[in-house]
Amino acid sequence: MPVLHNRVSRKELKELVQQDPTPRTTISFYCYFKIEEPKKFRDELFIRMKELGVFGRIYLAEEGINAQISVPTANMEAFRTYLYSIEPLNGIRLNIAVDDDGKSFYVLDVKVRPLIVADGITDPDFDMANKGKYVNAEEFNALTNDPDTIVIDMRNHYEFEVGHFENAIEVPSDTFREQLPMAADMMNESREKNIIMYCTGGIRCEKASAYMLHKGFKNVFHLEGGIIHYTNMVKAKGLPNKFHGKNFVFDQRLGERITDEVIARCHQCGKPADTHVNCVNDACHLLFIQCDECKEKMEGTCSKECLDFIHLPEEQQKELRKGTDKGRNIFNKASSRKLRPRLDSL
Repeated sequence: MPVLHNRVSRKELKELVQQDPTPRTTISFYCYFKIEEPKKFRDELFIRMKELGVFGRIYLAEEGINAQISVPTANMEAFRTYLYSIEPLNGIRLNIAVDDDGKSFYVLDVKVRPLIVADGITDPDFDMANKGKYVNAEEFNALTNDPDTIVIDMRNHYEFEVGHFENAIEVPSDTFREQLPMAADMMNESREKNIIMYCTGGIRCEKASAYMLHKGFKNVFHLEGGIIHYTNMVKAKGLPNKFHGKNFVFDQRLGERITDEVIARCHQCGKPADTHVNCVNDACHLLFIQCDECKEKMEGTCSKECLDFIHLPEEQQKELRKGTDKGRNIFNKASSRKLRPRLDSL
């Protein structure tokens, strides 16, 4: 029986990928379809992906598959052939990363989850088969020229902060499950207007469009392939680009440069910046935006407390880290009130 998990430490794997000159292509794809035996499918998928040298995250559930991976460029055709041999995935769109150095992932994780997108929906009558209409890049641009069209960003606030479409509405929430009912409430007075929903690669806005239809909205659209596919299409077809800034991505890159505009600010000093980093303090790892000057001054930490912490003896740090649960430690509206005073106190 083949080994169905990784035996080498993640730290070692990361170092190996950084040193490996093999060209790799970062791609993402998803598909909502019924998987009868997710665990069996998971084992088969892991073996084939491992054989092809794939790194990344693949989540499976009874409702479908969600994948963000990197593939050795030389194996792309073999990968595509295998993927398309799975009937529900035959011909599925593969979103090619916009700004890619091939170092996006360093390990392969294939996991079974209750849902591929945690949505908090409990209504048994909700049906993903009843979803909004796809719009491609050309159709998106045409529809958004109409002042009666509403564009809703179905990503988290820290994604919206560094880049978004013109006139897009942010749903101010940290989780998708919170966003769905909030989006419906926010649009309650605009039920007759065209509503276009978008996200990074399409998976969240597709489910969001189905949710809005379930809630009685009529003219609901979602952007095909999300920001990634839109960007590739406007480049290929020479279309006007209505996205500004950087596209946040959930891999080692933490962002794809779409335009040269920097629309966000350093969370510590307020200067224009859009580089997300994780606090280097292993007891923190807060995800936040930090400019180069603050990175040097703060040595990659998010606060004076974390700066002091990393200068403690290693054994003392280990002792203090015991039992620490960082959870989903991201910059949010509450943490914005904490970061700057800590820097100002230096």
